[in-house]
Amino acid sequence: MVVPGTPRDSLHILDALLNLDGGVKPEMVATDNASYSGMVFGLFKILGYNFSPRFRDLDDQRFWRAEMPGVATGTYGPLETLARNRVNLNRVITHWPDMLRVAGSLVTNQVRAYDLLRMFGRDGRPTPLGQAFAEYGRIAKTLHLLRVVDPVDDTYRRQMGRQLSVQESRHKLARDICHGKKGTIHQAYRDGTEDQLGSLGLVLKTVVLWTTRYIDAAVARLREQGHEIRDEDVARLSPLKHKNLNFLGRYSFTPSTLAGGLRPLRDPEAVELDEDDDGGG
Repeated sequence: MVVPGTPRDSLHILDALLNLDGGVKPEMVATDNASYSGMVFGLFKILGYNFSPRFRDLDDQRFWRAEMPGVATGTYGPLETLARNRVNLNRVITHWPDMLRVAGSLVTNQVRAYDLLRMFGRDGRPTPLGQAFAEYGRIAKTLHLLRVVDPVDDTYRRQMGRQLSVQESRHKLARDICHGKKGTIHQAYRDGTEDQLGSLGLVLKTVVLWTTRYIDAAVARLREQGHEIRDEDVARLSPLKHKNLNFLGRYSFTPSTLAGGLRPLRDPEAVELDEDDDGGG
């Protein structure tokens, strides 16, 4: 899942995640070059989500080390010079019961994640509870950074890149669908805007469903013809590609019933004709 990265936007998305009716819990919540707030990291972490922003200024990021009070720890080896900053675990331990109560209130919808910004800050400064979440989030942020810069295993970076590429493709499709008036929305706020955005979402989902069905049909046809289609290749197919779709012209909403539910698949070896070409001479 990809989300906007400002603290406010991220917490709105956290609200949406907590109110999902069902389905698969996202393994990664990716953002593109946006908020790196320790509080946001802490909230996502305590609720079991992997918050994975892409950093624009990676060289300026801090790595943190966490040492339990009274427990001797070894060195960090080659990372010793990076791990100069220390997490204040005493602050996390002191406020841990309150942090769990916050998590429970979020899960049971007693409080919205967005409303926590007021609880975590006062007069522009973090409250003790907000500081505790920030300290806890620094642990998750450091683990995220280590996986991003891992020089041996780039699986995590690739997964982030795939998630962000999917979101960028989704935005491209939405922009192409919403081409009227150069993609700007002129409806009166608020109901008119929500109606127009809701219609855009409905059309976008319809396009994705339509493309998915025909991709499935094409793959099944190729396999019937004896072509080897590997599952790992099928997993890379995207229903967000839309060069085959023409958004311009006259729209018809006449219902029709197709035999078998789908139109005949196009023969890739057939010669394509222009609209004004009847195929003769």
